[in-house]
Amino acid sequence: MRPVEVEVKGEPRRYDASRRRAQAERTRAEIVEAARELLLAEGYAATTIAAISRRAHVSVETTYKAFGGKPGLVRAVCERALAGTGPVPAERRSDDLQRSQSDPRTVIRGWGDLMAEVAPLVMPVLLLVRDAATQDPAMADLRAELHQSRMVRMEHNAASLAALGRMRDGMSTHDAAEVLWTYSSPELYELLVLTRGWTIERYTRFVTDAMIGALVAGTDRP
Repeated sequence: MRPVEVEVKGEPRRYDASRRRAQAERTRAEIVEAARELLLAEGYAATTIAAISRRAHVSVETTYKAFGGKPGLVRAVCERALAGTGPVPAERRSDDLQRSQSDPRTVIRGWGDLMAEVAPLVMPVLLLVRDAATQDPAMADLRAELHQSRMVRMEHNAASLAALGRMRDGMSTHDAAEVLWTYSSPELYELLVLTRGWTIERYTRFVTDAMIGALVAGTDRP
C-alpha cells in the first residue's frame, strides 16, 4: 500500500499505514497469548472474554472485533501453537524438509524434531478443545474442523512420502495418512507424556521410530 500524505498546517506529512498494521498485529498477538495462558490455567468454561481482555490490556470490544468470541480465540491459539517457536512456521519448515530430502527416514526424523517443538505448545490446547466440545456445540464444531485439518495435512505428508518410492508393500497413501494422523494425535500425547510422564524426547523418539517402522520399507516394524 502506498503511504498516504496528510497535510498538517499547510505542509504534507507522510503517514505509513504499515506502522498501524504492525501495532494491530502486536495487539492481536498479546490477546492470543493472554487467551492461551488463561485457557490452560482456568479451563474453557471459566475463561471469559473480559478476563482475556484485561490480561491483554485491551477493551472487550477490541477482542470481539478481532476474534468474534472464545471459539475464534481458541482457533487462533491453536494456529499460533502449530507455527512453533522459530521465525519460520513449522508447517513451512516441514514442506521445505520434504522437498529437500530423498530418504523418507530422514524426512520422518525431521518431523520428529518439529513435533518436539510444537507438541508441548499445541497438544494441551487440542485436549482442551476435546473436553470443551462435550458441553459447547461451537467447540464441537471446532474440534471436528481441527481433526479434518490435521487429516488433510497428514494426507499431504503421506503423499510426499509415497513420492519417494520407499513405502511398505501394500501401504496406500490413504493408509499412510491415517498412520501419521494417529501418531500425531493429542490422545497419544496425553497417554504417554501427561499420564505416564514420558519426557518430550522419549515421546518424539517413540513416535518417530513407530512411523518409520510402520511406513518405510526395509525397516523393522514397531
